Amino acid sequence: MGSTEVLARTAPIYERVKRVIPPFEWPVFADDVDAILRLKRERNAVILAHNYQTPEIFHGVADIVGDSLALARMAMNVDADVIVLAGVHFMAETAKLLNPSKTVLIPDREAGCSLADSITPADVRLLRQRYPGVPIITYVNTSAAVKAESDICCTSGNARAVVESLGVPRVIMIPDEYLARNIAAETDVEIISWAGHCEVHELFTAAEVRQLRADHPGVVVLAHPECPPDVLAEADFAGSTAAMSDYVGTRKPPRVVLLTECSMSDNVAVQHPELDFIRPCNLCPHMKRITLGNIRDALEQNRHEVQVDPKLADRARRAVERMLEVR
Repeated sequence: MGSTEVLARTAPIYERVKRVIPPFEWPVFADDVDAILRLKRERNAVILAHNYQTPEIFHGVADIVGDSLALARMAMNVDADVIVLAGVHFMAETAKLLNPSKTVLIPDREAGCSLADSITPADVRLLRQRYPGVPIITYVNTSAAVKAESDICCTSGNARAVVESLGVPRVIMIPDEYLARNIAAETDVEIISWAGHCEVHELFTAAEVRQLRADHPGVVVLAHPECPPDVLAEADFAGSTAAMSDYVGTRKPPRVVLLTECSMSDNVAVQHPELDFIRPCNLCPHMKRITLGNIRDALEQNRHEVQVDPKLADRARRAVERMLEVR
């Protein structure tokens, strides 16, 4: 539990998150927060945190926060010796691809992703054989080995732009089937999909959206494009986590629900205390493997350094860099 001195030092950070973390919980976090801030200074380290991290990480110790696209872009300009990726393993690999000379740490090696697990490099090679000449667009939620077999990467935030940037009538988009189907509805390009799904977003249903509207009259429903198409059809807006956050900040709907991972609502609510956030809670078990405690351990012990096989790193890096060139 935090000492009086530690609680005093971390009081300005608690002030940011007091709406979503009860006062009796903060002393449990304060020691780790205080130690992590010290370790970052000592090691010239930065922490990159995805929008699905819990508030004590996202608002407490992170230096750079955002969705996969934002983290990928900002990772290239990090002025630090050490990067700690508070997210899942494919994100840490991407940070390493873009910063090959830096030390990249992930606090828990088991922080994986159902989408990344849904496809292998061999699967991508078979797709090339089946559809010769058709470009392969790979969602960033994949291993570096899968990225190395693709032509270009995308995120939920720039998927349509990537598809249309290629100037071809037909593309393959892997591995998220729902993202591919939802983007296909927005473009004239034919999209061949793969049957991978996010275990968080596939749980949302159209019936659940209708029930939310019945229970909370006037609620504005924002949905992530990894949700099934019938869910997006019931929503008021569909977009990446960054786009949802921007929507809330710009439109300021008095009552809003974000159909995505639980912690996203907590993190956005910190910035908009005047709004009412309805929270249907689907947790990502992989994101929740990252804690203040294992972030501290990673920095103290240089634990879980991420490496990418040099045989595939250049090809995987090129697929990511091509994505970042699309505006």
